[in-house]
Amino acid sequence: MLNVEKGNCCVVFAYDVGLGINLDEAERRITAMKQRSRIQHKRRAPHYFEFRPVPLRVTQEADPLDLGAHRSGASVDVVLYDFGGVFVAYAITLDGPFSRLLELSEALYENAQFLADSRRRVELLLAAIEGAVEKPHISGFVEDYVIYQVEATSESSDADAVCATHAGEIAQILRSERRPLSEQEVKDATSVRISFGADDATIIDWDAALVFGRDMEDVRAVLEFATVELLEMRYLDHQLDKALDQAYEALSKRMETRLRWPGSFEADLRRIARLQVDSAILFERVTNALKLLGDQYLARVYRLASQRFHLAAWDAGIIRKLQTLDSIYGKMSDQAAARRMELLEWIIIILIAVSIVISFLPGFTGH
Repeated sequence: MLNVEKGNCCVVFAYDVGLGINLDEAERRITAMKQRSRIQHKRRAPHYFEFRPVPLRVTQEADPLDLGAHRSGASVDVVLYDFGGVFVAYAITLDGPFSRLLELSEALYENAQFLADSRRRVELLLAAIEGAVEKPHISGFVEDYVIYQVEATSESSDADAVCATHAGEIAQILRSERRPLSEQEVKDATSVRISFGADDATIIDWDAALVFGRDMEDVRAVLEFATVELLEMRYLDHQLDKALDQAYEALSKRMETRLRWPGSFEADLRRIARLQVDSAILFERVTNALKLLGDQYLARVYRLASQRFHLAAWDAGIIRKLQTLDSIYGKMSDQAAARRMELLEWIIIILIAVSIVISFLPGFTGH
């Protein structure tokens, strides 16, 4: 039987708290223990492979949360990104039979206790740093992800052999599924896999990842960022849907009404332009927060996580919606300009008509 001799589980809950965070100002406002989060490299990598800017990591004391045979640690990490993303990370020590991970996986799936605690921590932190956050809010969206890291086992250190022998169990853990899975489901759950050496492996699924090996903090950091990025893409996509609905409604009203003054459209144009700019800024900040140019292995980890999370599809949909919003804004702006020209023409005609009529009135003489 496979036993975990040393390991840990990282449970991540990601939120959006605003359009942007001034990390330096937030750092000044926080009195708890904190540090800037950097990716740790166990391999050679250029110094420029980093977050830009570096996220702010806040470590808070916490009462352990019970999960049957497991308990969370006595501290919780909260990590803030400049684009307004925040995630709360809980640590759970792993040891004992590998099969116990399935019980933990089931307990963590949509766990209301962890969700409520993470949101409360985000609310308290936002209250403390509100002056450092641009357009503060807490989105209704939350993205959770579980990263199981197994550093040492009772069997061979060959990660490939362990993954092949226990593929069925691994799939059940990743999918939080008690019953045995079909061969196709096992293959799908374990298909996104990457290794750097013979003694490490990372299997990435939609809701969870399983990492074998020591000193894998850099891999975990990339997976944490990918989770936050997915949350931001979902949130931004939702915001653009609302912006498109508002823009279409405003455009429809303009097309149906011909008696509105040109200036009455300026409020609609300003609102749509603001939504357009805010969305474009957030999209740019998120997609450029992590530079993956120096470490080819971590770049591959990020690419595989992106594929599993369908980030490319989210990106394409957001770009398409930004272009649609820009097109609607252009049409509204053109209509407003045309309405102003039409009004100007009527004013000129009326002035000419008035001047002609006045010239025929008794007591008025032309000069």
